[in-house]
Amino acid sequence: MEQTKRQPRKPGWRFAFLALVLAMVISAVVRSLWLDVYFIPSASMEPLFRSGDRILVSRTDFAAEPVRRGDVVVFDGRGSFAPLASGNGPALDVLSEAGRWLGIAGNDTTYVKRVIGIAGDRVVCCDAGGALTVNGQPVAESYLYPGDVPSELVFDVIVPAGRLWLMGDHRSKSADSRSLLGAPGGGMVPLNRVIGRPVQILWPLDRFAAVARPTEAAAVTTTKNGQ
Repeated sequence: MEQTKRQPRKPGWRFAFLALVLAMVISAVVRSLWLDVYFIPSASMEPLFRSGDRILVSRTDFAAEPVRRGDVVVFDGRGSFAPLASGNGPALDVLSEAGRWLGIAGNDTTYVKRVIGIAGDRVVCCDAGGALTVNGQPVAESYLYPGDVPSELVFDVIVPAGRLWLMGDHRSKSADSRSLLGAPGGGMVPLNRVIGRPVQILWPLDRFAAVARPTEAAAVTTTKNGQ
């Protein structure tokens, strides 16, 4: 009897699987070292970012140049804006992380805000003219949401070494450093919690645009002699 020859198995599915795994590994490396995608879940940074935006974040922008006043930063809020542990359990944490990874959900411990004060700055709100001041000089906040005032909450803080004072551009909708004045740390966010800088709005497509970093002159937003 003639023996039937075995047909060699087609390697197509294996190749596809290995390609998928390799792509995920490369994506994980890129997103952990260079670029990542984040979902904007709230209106706290309007008009710059709107709820539902997906933004591309560079993890390397602050390697060459330090964080400065006026910068918009994405940061890990655990230990300052959020508890160190989520309390949701491992299963929900995995689902939350998967949603964040795919860019379809926000992260309860990751935030985006604007740097108002850096180490050594005295940040006060507000002066007689209703402006926020840094080191005694009024700040020209052209980025504020139309109709918002710099802050309805009065405060006077000095930013310690290694910390940042952060606020949202839509002040009336933003929970930021002001909300934590009475908490441990006084609303200051550790500099080493900064993840990176938003560099591009990816979605929706009609808002696809680069996010410019303030120039050195614009970053020092205080005006001389109040002029």
